[in-house]
Amino acid sequence: MEAQSKIDAFLTPSDTLNLKRQNTVIVTEAALASVTLLGLNQIWYSDYPKSNFHFINDNKEWLQMDKVGHFYSAYHLGRFGAEALNWSGADTKKQLIYGAGIGFVFLAAVEVMDGYSSEWGASSGDIIANTAGTALYVSQELLWKEQRITPKFSFHTTSYANQRPNVLGKSLNEQVLKDYNGQTYWLSVNLHSFAKKSKIPKWFNVAFGYGAEGMLSGNVQNEIPISVENPERYRQFFLSFDIDLAKINTKSHFLKTIFSVLNTIKIPAPTLEYSANKGLKAHAFYF
Repeated sequence: MEAQSKIDAFLTPSDTLNLKRQNTVIVTEAALASVTLLGLNQIWYSDYPKSNFHFINDNKEWLQMDKVGHFYSAYHLGRFGAEALNWSGADTKKQLIYGAGIGFVFLAAVEVMDGYSSEWGASSGDIIANTAGTALYVSQELLWKEQRITPKFSFHTTSYANQRPNVLGKSLNEQVLKDYNGQTYWLSVNLHSFAKKSKIPKWFNVAFGYGAEGMLSGNVQNEIPISVENPERYRQFFLSFDIDLAKINTKSHFLKTIFSVLNTIKIPAPTLEYSANKGLKAHAFYF
């Protein structure tokens, strides 16, 4: 009980600027960014030769799933950065400029790595998506002083990865990043935030999702092995329920921290799916 109380006290945001905490945030974020970039280099770039820095136009690839992924990543990296500075007692201006901006800066570094890879290249579409994700967080803080619309993620394994494991991932960890067929990105909307006098539970959300399937390569012009049949690719649109964990009332800052991390993920729930080639489909639970 005493240990839990100490943890909760440690996680409680400071009322005024705590320089020790601020320095801890800066050092920790720099270390995590460095380790993550090294990990991405191992997963994404190590098997391909380097090249001179260059741009490519990949805006039509993967049915834009990769762009939505950049949007999602920029939002949450910025949110975590802002919340970390809030914990240190930094003022709102610093939270929004330096905290929320960390997502954009980190993904800009990833874009540079793309630019020096012969297999890929820096992408203007990625940069636009990164900017939009950061802007979604900052604009809601400026407009409402709360996050009413939260990007979320869900993933399930697919048979496509087994057909092209070198492209879509050999292990589960790789597939979560590379197999766009199994990814779904959501905009989870908190209804009570838009109708505060209503009896809608504060934690109740409606989620709008986007996904795509049938993709063994970035686009249909990419080379596919002769032994592999190229399936028809199609977009998917989803409507579902969700929970905004940040809106669950609790005095425990430990639980608030856990909820903040888990609020990146869409919960499994009854879902309606629509696609042009399969029409309307209902899922008892979809993730």
